[in-house]
Amino acid sequence: MSDLSLLLEPETPDDAAAIEHLNERVFGPGRFARSAYRVREQADPDPALCFVARVGTLLVGANAMTPITIGSQPALLLGPLIVEPVFRSQGIGEALVTRSLEAAKCAGWKLVILVGDEPYYARMGFKPVPPGRVTLPGPVDPARLLYCELEPDALEQAQGEARGG
Repeated sequence: MSDLSLLLEPETPDDAAAIEHLNERVFGPGRFARSAYRVREQADPDPALCFVARVGTLLVGANAMTPITIGSQPALLLGPLIVEPVFRSQGIGEALVTRSLEAAKCAGWKLVILVGDEPYYARMGFKPVPPGRVTLPGPVDPARLLYCELEPDALEQAQGEARGG
């Protein structure tokens, strides 16, 4: 990372407005039509697994983790991962994801999925979900449906539709 004095800390209720504003600017109104958002509408993120990034007092990034089930197996849905555009490519997103994955593993979670670009998320341990193994409500490019096992063979236990809670 560059010379930024970056602070990663747990998200608090006071961060909600700034996160929503950043989410709106980065992803726009079309974000609500995405399949991952449909799953997120069914459950609230786990506050113990959600983190923000600040440079000074400025919130420059955020990441959430939402408890879901895949078939009958508990898992987490990572995202949205949001980074202020002028602060991109400085390691902030990766730092947020890594912190959330560490917290999830410590809390006993075994599996995390997301919809995103494999070249970016692969360096954090994510791989493509085998075709047909996990579905989301609505269309998803199968190449963008990724998973990260926090415990070996966790994906073997999960099959079916991802649903909130």
